Order: sequence, then structure tokens, then C-alpha cells
Amino acid sequence: MGSLKVTLCAGAALTAALAPIAPAAHAADGGGVSVSPSAPAPGSDVRLRVSDCTEKTAVAVSAAFVSDVKLSLSGSEGVLVGSSTVRSTMEAGAYAVRVTCGGTAREGTVTIGGKRRPAAPASPVAPVDAGGGGTARLAADARDEARPEPPGTAHTVTGLVLAGIAAVAVALRSVRSRSRGAD
Repeated sequence: MGSLKVTLCAGAALTAALAPIAPAAHAADGGGVSVSPSAPAPGSDVRLRVSDCTEKTAVAVSAAFVSDVKLSLSGSEGVLVGSSTVRSTMEAGAYAVRVTCGGTAREGTVTIGGKRRPAAPASPVAPVDAGGGGTARLAADARDEARPEPPGTAHTVTGLVLAGIAAVAVALRSVRSRSRGAD
């Protein structure tokens, strides 16, 4: 019974140690504007939520975002939601977010932090097997390189010499067996 208690306690401790610690998901301001994650890195996606707005749609504007964010009503929650991307060139700091909801404007902030996301390569780094097109010739060349070469002149001559030797050996053997049979 004692080992069962130790096992259960160890399991509970391990579960607690390995459970993810959730950071604050929303950075809410007094104006009812919240941004998730609370400190996005440049180039990352963010989700905006605006509560206490009587309209079904709204627009959020910030210098930190790639474009204006169109917010729309989210189900029966009565909360407007939308998504955007933080500009990859943004420096760390706090930036204002202005939401126009009907005749009123709400203000909040988004705090940019962390390292910039690595930029995607300007062009593909490996060819895509997508059915040919301009790469069909390259794919055919690669297949041809993988095939073994057919026998050349040296192989043919070697084969003929071995066949000749075998023919001479068979002829000599048949001559010997005839001469023994005649005796």
C-alpha cells in the first residue's frame, strides 16, 4: 500500500511539472480591446477581441499591423474578433490600436516584443514535384542519370571472346569423346 501512495504522488508531481504553463493570453486595456498573444514578435499573427460593442462589425487600425483588421461578431458571445499579422519590420515597444465601433472609438495597445521571425526565402529552395511543367526536362535528366549505362564495346568484345573460348572447349571435348569411342 505504501508503494502505491508513492507511485501516485510521483505521478501527480510529474504531471504538474510537465503541464504547460499558460502565459496571459490576452492583454486587455480599459477600452475593451484585447490582443492575443500579449507580446507578439514581429511577423507573427495576432487575434483581436473587442467587447461591449453594439455593432456587428468594426475596424481596428494600428501602425503595428500589416493592414487594417476587420472585426466581426463571434457567435453568441457578443464579442467582435479578427486576425492580423504584425509587420516584420516593427521594433519592440507599445503601439496604439484604435477600434471604430459605431459612433465610438476604443483605444488599446499592442506590445511588440521578442525576436523577429526569420524571413522566408525569396524563392523555393528545392524543386516541387508538381507534375512537370518547366521542370519535366530536369526530372527526366535526373532519371536518366540514375539508370545504369548499357554495355559498351568493351563488354561486347569480352562477351564474344568468352563465347569463342566456350565454343572451342565444346568442340575439343566432342572430338576427344569421338576419338575414344572409335578405339
